[in-house]
Amino acid sequence: MSDNENREQGMDAREEESLQADNESVSPEEELGNPEGLTLDEALRRLAEAEDLAGRQRDEVLRARADVQNMQRRTEQAVEKAHKFGQEKLIGELLVVIDNLERALEAVRDRDNEAVKALYDGVELTLKSFLDALGRFNVVQIDPQGEPFDPQQHEAMTTQESAELEPNSIVAVMQKGYSLNGRVIRPARVIVSRAPSGKIDENV
Repeated sequence: MSDNENREQGMDAREEESLQADNESVSPEEELGNPEGLTLDEALRRLAEAEDLAGRQRDEVLRARADVQNMQRRTEQAVEKAHKFGQEKLIGELLVVIDNLERALEAVRDRDNEAVKALYDGVELTLKSFLDALGRFNVVQIDPQGEPFDPQQHEAMTTQESAELEPNSIVAVMQKGYSLNGRVIRPARVIVSRAPSGKIDENV
């Protein structure tokens, strides 16, 4: 036998051994795509567990997304509120100045005097400038003389009998109120009318 024939026989023997080893190492389950050798019931159970886990994870993702959206919404509202009402404290301090200017105008008696009139006009112009400036920041004065009493905007200091006004109307304004962007930052302090003694108040 030649050397070539010997080599060919040796190669054939090795290939046969390799094929035999491969056949022995591959189980029927692996051939069917079931390397773990699971039964049908076990495979269905694992599938159900995987679906349950996926469902829980999906719920967690949805909750996390909702939490982020709620946080974003609250942040936007806080920023908007800060933008609208952040200057409320400063405006409150300026209202004291306006009150003092109004009291100064009310205290003037002799307006025919040229010196007094010049001072009066100067204070009045200053007051108007203050109110105009506040108006540009959406500050609105509440001056409800003669209007019906509104507890949302007015603070009743006392009541007074009145035959001219309907009961529960504003007889006098002791201190004007103010609102900022539609929200009352100081209610108007008022005197409220009531029916004269002996007259039945139909609104009661």
